[in-house]
Amino acid sequence: MIEVKELSKNYGITRAVDRLAFTVEKGEVLDFLGPNGAGKTTTMKMLTCYLPPSSGTASIFGFDILEDSMEVRRRIGYLPEKNPLYTDMDVHSFLELAARLKGVGRDAIAASVDDVVERCGLGDVGHRKIGNLSKGFQQRVGIAQAIVNDPELLILDEPTIGLDPRQIIDIRSLIKDLGKDRTVILSSHILPEVSQVCDRIIIINNGRLVAVDTPENLRDRLKRSSMTKVRIAGSVDIADAERVISSIDGARMICSDEKGGDGSSLFTVESATDSDIRNLLVKKLVEADIPLLEIYSEELSLEDIFIRLVTEEGGA
Repeated sequence: MIEVKELSKNYGITRAVDRLAFTVEKGEVLDFLGPNGAGKTTTMKMLTCYLPPSSGTASIFGFDILEDSMEVRRRIGYLPEKNPLYTDMDVHSFLELAARLKGVGRDAIAASVDDVVERCGLGDVGHRKIGNLSKGFQQRVGIAQAIVNDPELLILDEPTIGLDPRQIIDIRSLIKDLGKDRTVILSSHILPEVSQVCDRIIIINNGRLVAVDTPENLRDRLKRSSMTKVRIAGSVDIADAERVISSIDGARMICSDEKGGDGSSLFTVESATDSDIRNLLVKKLVEADIPLLEIYSEELSLEDIFIRLVTEEGGA
């Protein structure tokens, strides 16, 4: 288990991380989420013993990051935001070097390298120079060096940054696979990725902890209102549709957008969580002779959760 207690980091008069406190259970996949400059990378650098905290501490599987830093380092694998690769080396040679540096026994190096090459899908590029590989394969090599010592904890800082959609899917699948038999902490700005890969989310803003919970629980906590999407035929005057929708008690029209080649309008309508207004919307629109093409409810997205929490915390 990872336990963080009042962890802080100052750069001169600037406090990058401000008294963070949280725990991570063994076998959990956890995401750090926050705007640029929130303190995510600094927190990861402290947990990996790359930076000492200004105050507070953390323990990794019972070992203190200050007093037992070498024991902590033996138990972690780390992929920084800037991938630490020797681009003039081939994949196998680089991973063998990483294994030696991480203390893998001489007799076990070959087997360890073969294992991570297979797990990370590097078999076809094992003897190629790293500098000649695509960004996606270079990220795979970075993850392979992080796990070559079979760490109990894997820390990945923006592992899919700069990748194309196909590469993102591949790396996401790899992270999910790695999370089956080890604890994983990662940071990501790709919000759909967070909900698909992670068990819990830690939201950080201005170096402070904003929220810690599962994506589902965060949605429940913030679900003060529900959203209903209504698509109206393009032949209808938008102002007429807005007037009918706004006349419904408890309904508030958020926006309308032109969608599709047919010119139809998609309206977003907000109402109280305990009020399902779909039947009333259909009734009112039919009475007004407004052609209704589509109506459905929409859950609060992770993007909505993130924006609301960060905005509320910033204004507190």
